[in-house]
Amino acid sequence: MSMIYSKSVRLVTAIILLGCSAQSIAQSEIELKNTVVDFLTFAPIESASVYVKNTTIGTITNTDGNFVLVVPRSLENDTLIISSIGYKSFKTPISEFDAATNVFLEEDIASLDEVVVVSETRPKTGNDIVLRAIERLEFNLPDQPYLQKGFLRHKERNTFEYKWLIESAITMYDSSYASGAADNLKINVDEVRKSYDLREIDSLFSYASYLKYNANIRDLRSANLRRDTIKTASLVEAIRWNDRRVNGLDNLFRGKLNLVRNANERFALFGDDVLDTHQFELDTILVDNGRKLYKIKIGKSTEFVGLNTPNIYNEGFEAKGWIYIYWDNYAIKKIDYELVAASDTQKRRSKSLFNTQVNHKLIISYKEYNDKMYPNYFYYETPKLVQTGDRSSDRERNEKASGRDKEEQYYFTIQEVLFTEIVEDPEAVSAALDKKWSEDIFSTRPYNKDFWKNYNVLLESEEEEKLIRDLSKRASLYKQ
Repeated sequence: MSMIYSKSVRLVTAIILLGCSAQSIAQSEIELKNTVVDFLTFAPIESASVYVKNTTIGTITNTDGNFVLVVPRSLENDTLIISSIGYKSFKTPISEFDAATNVFLEEDIASLDEVVVVSETRPKTGNDIVLRAIERLEFNLPDQPYLQKGFLRHKERNTFEYKWLIESAITMYDSSYASGAADNLKINVDEVRKSYDLREIDSLFSYASYLKYNANIRDLRSANLRRDTIKTASLVEAIRWNDRRVNGLDNLFRGKLNLVRNANERFALFGDDVLDTHQFELDTILVDNGRKLYKIKIGKSTEFVGLNTPNIYNEGFEAKGWIYIYWDNYAIKKIDYELVAASDTQKRRSKSLFNTQVNHKLIISYKEYNDKMYPNYFYYETPKLVQTGDRSSDRERNEKASGRDKEEQYYFTIQEVLFTEIVEDPEAVSAALDKKWSEDIFSTRPYNKDFWKNYNVLLESEEEEKLIRDLSKRASLYKQ
């Protein structure tokens, strides 16, 4: 009897200890969630920075002003900061964070005249301020190798619904600003959270392009192809090829659209001849977390902007948007950038293929850590032709007669990357580089529940959440 009792006690004790251990693990992290809104208008504030002071842990708010941030319990006595350009910052100890009441931010704008006339030696025009910021990139950007952990959301949709969604955890390695990105910037896909693909596979446009550049059939036209003669597997391979050349992370991080990081490369958009293709006009002075910022308008110059993309006509644009530069050290905080069709050729092409004149929309923001500016958030949107269809003058009449949906001809691809952690330790960087790296975001992988349990992600908006739920209920393209 005593032996049975002893075993029972040990069993109960083990269960209690196991429960305590599980509870300890569950309590090792703190989840902070809330909504950030304008104090006067009650409108949600999108892309507000939410981070723990003096750490690399952070996130941003979504279009509804909502955020979720997971932090280690060891930081509960540290300060949470919520800031947005043009507003006074909100600060509170993490242990006192109140999720029951919205976070209200008040407007905060500096005097333009007061700042501009403060010193004779400071640049006064928008062009001069931007040139100074570009000159100082070597001082303001990281000069030592580092890693950044981040969250990628890749989505593709027509007007009504999502057709494709990928969510991944990624690691980026960069040896420094001084080194060329082509050889010294690497990306690895660590884990995949979601992967749904519901695009139509009958993309003769992708197949024609695939044959042109891989089988060297230069005079091929998609209109001359017959779907019933092409294997579905061949079409899928062509779609994969087109995905990699248009939507891969390689283009976003190593290419010209990484405006700040790659400004020191040949033919860079923000290179030595930046004023030939861009003009910058000082608009006003704003405040970000107590620091003054130049808000500068980006406009067209004497020459068109071009991306020189292999095998794709990506020329004849003019730039529009805004650039935000810190007043004290000329560090670039944020760029809001669009490339709009401007040449006659590009205008015709954009209207015919994409039904829009905005070909590239880009947002890049940075955060300061140890006196250097690190990437914080990337947003990249571009239209994408899925079906060439009939682009003659009779197109609308023919589409209506055949019952075809014009919305299926155009998709919009959006890539968002939120960086949530910076790793500077040389040993950790070296150890990571010893592993095999792959930036293929298009391959599906098993879902790792434990990995994602406490990984910071970019919160979906209410509309996105609904579209994603609908997308997840249907079948996958590559399962056909």
